[in-house]
Formats: sequence, C-alpha cells, structure tokens
Amino acid sequence: MNTSKRVVHLTTVHHPYDPRIYHKECMSLHRAGYDVTLIAQEDNTQVREGKPIKHIPLKKHSSRLKRMIFGAWETYKQAKKLEADVYHFHDPELLPVGWLLKKRKNVVIYDIHEDYITSIMQKDYMVKPVRKIISYAYKYMEKFFARKMQLCLAEKYYKDIYPKGVCILNYPMVNEAFINHKRSEGPSEDKLLYTGNVSYVRGALLHSKVPLIEGNVSVYFVGKCPGELAEEMYKVAGDEKDRLVIEGIDQYIEKEEIEARYLSRDWLAGVALFPPTDHYMRKELTKFFEYMNAGLPILCSNFPVWKKFVETYNCGIAVDPYNEKEIKQAISYLQDNPRQAKRMGENGKKAVLEELNWGTQEDKLITWYSQLLKHS
Repeated sequence: MNTSKRVVHLTTVHHPYDPRIYHKECMSLHRAGYDVTLIAQEDNTQVREGKPIKHIPLKKHSSRLKRMIFGAWETYKQAKKLEADVYHFHDPELLPVGWLLKKRKNVVIYDIHEDYITSIMQKDYMVKPVRKIISYAYKYMEKFFARKMQLCLAEKYYKDIYPKGVCILNYPMVNEAFINHKRSEGPSEDKLLYTGNVSYVRGALLHSKVPLIEGNVSVYFVGKCPGELAEEMYKVAGDEKDRLVIEGIDQYIEKEEIEARYLSRDWLAGVALFPPTDHYMRKELTKFFEYMNAGLPILCSNFPVWKKFVETYNCGIAVDPYNEKEIKQAISYLQDNPRQAKRMGENGKKAVLEELNWGTQEDKLITWYSQLLKHS
C-alpha cells in the first residue's frame, strides 16, 4: 500500500469528473493505496458527497485569460500547501505551476491529452502568421518548463513528438453492464449515437447532414454542445432537424449518464464523421474504444489510421465524410445486414475485453508511479 504517498492531480480546464483524470487515473491511484487529491474547477451542479477522491474546488472565471492567470495562481497556492510526493497536471497553461512545484524530492508529471502545437495551427479564427508565432512560443515555453518533468502521453503518436514520454493510453474501463448487455439479433433502430463533446472539428456539421442523406435515420448527440453550435446544427438539418437530438446543450454530461445512453436503445452504430485535420487524422479516437466497449459498430471517416483500425478489428465501416453516396451506402448496409452489423459490434467488444481496456493502462500507471517514487 502507498498510504504515505500523497498525489495531487491539477486541472483548470477539465471538468472535475473528467473520465481520464477522475475515473481512470485518480481512481486507479486511489485503489492502489495512494492519498489522492484533485484540484479542479468547482461544479455546483454535481453532488460530491461520497466521492472517494478529495476535491479542492477552484473558482470559475469569466474569461480564458483570467482563468490562465488567476486560476493558475490559485491552483499553485492550493497545491503547494499539500506538499505532495507527486503533482500530476493536465493543462498546458499549468506548465509554469508545475515548474514552480518541482522540488528535488518530488515528482511532477505533465499529462499531455492533446497535440497542442497541431491544435494551435488548426485554429481558423487566428490568421496563419499569428498561429505560427503562438505555436513556436508554446513549443519553447513547453521545452523550458517541462525539462525536469515526467511526460504522460494519452496517444500513441505523441511518442513521435515526445520520445521520452510514457504512454498511458486513454482506453475505456471495462463496463460490466456492457459485457452482460446482449443486443437483439433483429434489425437495430434507425438511430446513430455520438458521445462526447460536440464541436466543429469533431464533425458537428457533418453529422447534422446525415438525416438529409438518409431519410429514416436520426442522430443522437450525448455530450456538451455550445448553444450557438446547436442552433447552427439545426439549421444544417433544415426540415429534418427533429431527427437531431442534442442532449447536452451548454451542459456537461457525466460519464455515468453517457454510459446509460449506450444501453437505452439498440443503436445502429456509433458515429464519428470528422473533417480531416492533422490532429485527428493521426490518432485513434477514445470514442472508438467506447463504442466498441458498448458493442456498437463504428461509422467513421476514412482517414488512413482510422480505416486501418476498423479493418484490423473488423468493427466498423470507414467512409469519405464528404461523400454522401458512401455515407448512405454504409448506413443502408448496417440496416440491411443486422447480423453483420452485430458481428462488428461483438468484434469490437472482444478487442476491448482482451486488449484495448483501461486495466492494461492502469497497471502501467501504477508501476510507473512506483518506479518514479523510488528514484525521487
């Protein structure tokens, strides 16, 4: 047991019950005997009583700049008081905080959830020269502040960028309810499911066109969606907007609620029709593993990495996200061939149970922590 070792996870950006931070990493460390505290934004909509991880709430700020300045400073003050053995932070804006917290006898871990340099270059609201300046500045800032930190990588391809990082991949936790849930042998409902945050780069407008492409299909979104984007999605769907169901307009949807949605219907497929971006074309979506965990076939964009993934596990269909004919044909195939569709879902579930599950990453995380603390 590691009851004498104090671990503090820090985030100013993510929800306090973020699946990777809270449900996977913090809970895994708690079960391994560590004294775990989470410093994250306050969340007045959730009941925190009975949660096993101590949560120190941070004040919410009205702007990103205020959060980056005042939120980071508050995080530092709260974290410093705890005198932890390990500080594990999750946002690039906390790099200076991690640098300040690093001492000779503690460990500081920077958990890299995203390819931030590529992400900056994709922000179309900034002109290209500004994006380049910011990306270069971030690159050198990261190099300076993180030089004495450990790097935790959420995606395989991040290893190309951070060769010294350790991959703790964002695989799903095996869900007993999903394992025991048997889908019917007959045709599924004509309903596609999208889970997770809804945004332009995650294909919000492409998904909104699906009811226009295939007249009897509805698309359900279960995840936080900005109100303005939801209105735009309804406009894209036009006369078929009633077949867009958006459940998380301007509100965070908890992991347990999303999991309940998976079991609430006999979904045709889990959908991920993303537009091509440098970031998403290189990564295996966490969403894929969650769809597979629930036994759903995947309908996704035909990026080479994604196409290879669904073909390797025979768990879905990859299509050109801008080719309406291909999308319609794929949906029709899933509708007309329920046995094959169910087989894809079962193949995905089998892969998660045997290989692509959080348990494999939990073991790596605990072993890594133990090794780091031995040498701190």
